[in-house]
Amino acid sequence: MRTAVALGSNLGDRLENLRAARQAILSLSNVKPPILSSPIYETEPIGCEQGAEKFLNAVVEFDYEGDPADLLEQLIRIEEALGRTRDHPKNVSRTIDIDLLYCGDRNIRSETLQLPHPRMHSRKFVLQPLGDIRPDLILSGQKKTVSELLAKLEEPGEVVRIVDEW
Repeated sequence: MRTAVALGSNLGDRLENLRAARQAILSLSNVKPPILSSPIYETEPIGCEQGAEKFLNAVVEFDYEGDPADLLEQLIRIEEALGRTRDHPKNVSRTIDIDLLYCGDRNIRSETLQLPHPRMHSRKFVLQPLGDIRPDLILSGQKKTVSELLAKLEEPGEVVRIVDEW
């Protein structure tokens, strides 16, 4: 099933953090081509501590054969391997953030996993890169395409495209 993750980093070598996370994800045994990688965008931190650096954000989509809960566990292990700790306050600066956005049209609401991601339709830093690779996608629970959602979004902050190929 087509599956997407959002990647974000605002600490350390942000571009290398995104590259390392993407490589680790694409190396997972149940991840299959075709692989779609959005351009990378630089965005203002939202809800982070004062003085937080800007984020680099991207979206990667791939075919995934398996249980989404297993994928989430693997993504958490990738974050930890790249220096993210699990015991941090919400919305603080981080070397890597990997959010599972969707797994096909699966709707899951558990304590550990919510699919599709409950806030992705209202986040410019997710919709902009997703719109580059899947502009006509209609997310589960939505009636508009990603491009239409993005056009109507009035979230503050600039989303600046900085890297096309990575």
